[in-house]
Amino acid sequence: MPKQRKIPMRKCIACQESAEKKGLFRIVRSPEGTVFLDSTGKKNGRGAYLSKKASCVSKAKEKNLLSRHLGVPVPDTVFDEMFAYLEDHPENAGEE
Repeated sequence: MPKQRKIPMRKCIACQESAEKKGLFRIVRSPEGTVFLDSTGKKNGRGAYLSKKASCVSKAKEKNLLSRHLGVPVPDTVFDEMFAYLEDHPENAGEE
């Protein structure tokens, strides 16, 4: 019987719920200090995770959670990308 692979779990910085890594947005501060959305989940740098829920993205933006976690200002374009993703993928944007 094949060994069951461990599913990586991460915690959303807005709602504090743990979820599968692939079900979360990963926002990265690169070693150069740029902040961007990491769709692969493998880019180099300091990462923070957000649930793919509009409420979590809004809360992170309002309360400046990403800036505090990553230690640098986060451009609005990062939030715009996440909101655009949620609009394009309504099946992932379910409020639990």
